[in-house]
Amino acid sequence: MYRIVRKKQLNQTVTQMEILAPLVAKKARAGQFIILRVDEGGERIPLTVAGYDRQEGLVTVIFQIVGATTEKLNNKKEGESIADFVGPLGRPTELSGLKRVCVVGGGVGCAIALPVARALKEAGASVTSVIGFRNKELVILEEEFKSVSDAFYLMTDDGSRGEKGNVCVPLERLLKEGEQFDEVITIGPLIMMKYVCETTRPYNIKTVASMNPIMIDGTGMCGGCRLTVGGEMKFACVDGPEFDGHKIDFDEAMSRAGAYAAFERRAHEAACNLFKKEAE
Repeated sequence: MYRIVRKKQLNQTVTQMEILAPLVAKKARAGQFIILRVDEGGERIPLTVAGYDRQEGLVTVIFQIVGATTEKLNNKKEGESIADFVGPLGRPTELSGLKRVCVVGGGVGCAIALPVARALKEAGASVTSVIGFRNKELVILEEEFKSVSDAFYLMTDDGSRGEKGNVCVPLERLLKEGEQFDEVITIGPLIMMKYVCETTRPYNIKTVASMNPIMIDGTGMCGGCRLTVGGEMKFACVDGPEFDGHKIDFDEAMSRAGAYAAFERRAHEAACNLFKKEAE
């Protein structure tokens, strides 16, 4: 069993937890993920390692409440435990040789982007961070990003916080002004990552996209995270989760990911109804 040491609500649908898992914390690196089960017989879900403390043996995960399992996980309290917590899995972010990097995060994907930005900063790179949300109520990890960034841009669709617009606005502005990045790393909704990659393509800047959003089982057995990269079939969980964004067929990935949306909604509603009945 893995104890929940700390729990924090980041916004109305996003929760942060620090889990006591010393062996995972010892090996975890930016860009990797874990697989957990809330209880015996429960669904296995992948969550990205949002941070780790090797000394205390803690691993931080940040998740959005979208389905039955994340609803069950969110109902766990500090001091309670979850059944399984396995990792680290996936290939870590490649940091070697990078001196100037732009990290672009969107929504809950910022939880994945933050450890990447932090690792780059610790490796001595100059980090520009661009993070985007629909509105100010959904903003998370702003101060954490500022602390590891040499330049920082906060975007909201409605302009209620930071600058109005999407993450491509400051990115394209910087590129037009002649900013030279060794690499752009983007993590967030598939449609956002697609347009980030299209923004950098004319400038021939290597752009890495994290395909965490399409992962399901985390081992490659379910086939749900199949994607086409450079004309070849890959699995996000075992071959990635990071790939050359200019080679990803995002339209195919978005079509496949959308197939599970209705099921997730029904499962989430069923879980919510169960917890309401238990509370009555």
